[in-house]
Amino acid sequence: MALNIVCCVKQVPDPETPASAFKVDEGAKKVIPAPGISPVISQFDAIAVEAALRIRDAKGEGKITVLSLGPQSARDAIKVGLAMGADEGLLLDDAALFDGDGYSTALALSEAIKKIGSVDLVLCGRQAVDWDFGVTGLAIAELLGLPSISITRSVTVTDGKVQGDRVLGDSYEKVEVPLPAVITVSNELGEPRYPKLPQIMAAARKQVTVWTAADLGLSADQVGKAGARLILERLFVPEVEGKCEFIEGDTPEEMAATLARKLREAKLI
Repeated sequence: MALNIVCCVKQVPDPETPASAFKVDEGAKKVIPAPGISPVISQFDAIAVEAALRIRDAKGEGKITVLSLGPQSARDAIKVGLAMGADEGLLLDDAALFDGDGYSTALALSEAIKKIGSVDLVLCGRQAVDWDFGVTGLAIAELLGLPSISITRSVTVTDGKVQGDRVLGDSYEKVEVPLPAVITVSNELGEPRYPKLPQIMAAARKQVTVWTAADLGLSADQVGKAGARLILERLFVPEVEGKCEFIEGDTPEEMAATLARKLREAKLI
């Protein structure tokens, strides 16, 4: 059976950006892009594309669509997936869709997946590397009414079922669910393949389909910031101050007693 796979990807600020380059607009509650540093595809999402490609390689056939929500610049994240070997790109580009939370983003993505039709498997990164919430993939599963496996280090498909090794704190859990399903992929799967120059050039020529909220049958009050269920109270760069005090004493016991007294005075113990 030729699988129809959708990989959800997100464009994020480059995690290699120096911390000093990050600025925050506290009034708008937004991160100001670092000048001269281009955003990139979220690392975990690239690994999800890699998982899809491995499944297609094992099956010898299949279709992979890279889906993203964002402005025109998010085409670059989609193009990375296409250069890796995906077949089609789809961008949800509409101001009404932006500035949402995990829920409103998942709502738009799930409606896009419905519109694509006959999707067998949805793959997402375990979390985006900017906010690190890790809820969008599972919210998509809930909205689509599909079984899911989260934070998996492997994804294989056999006999109409998908198996994944879920990453736990100190072990792995083998889980199997029927298709169609949603899987969130972790970095334990391995590094994503690096596209070669001909693949990059071919991806640059591929057209990316663009849908708006109206194309998905969604109104502006359902999606983006208006449809968000998470209220962001404040976004700021914390001020970190360090203070070091040496504890003196003639013996270790005396120093320990002094330390304990100071901790009690500071109401830390």
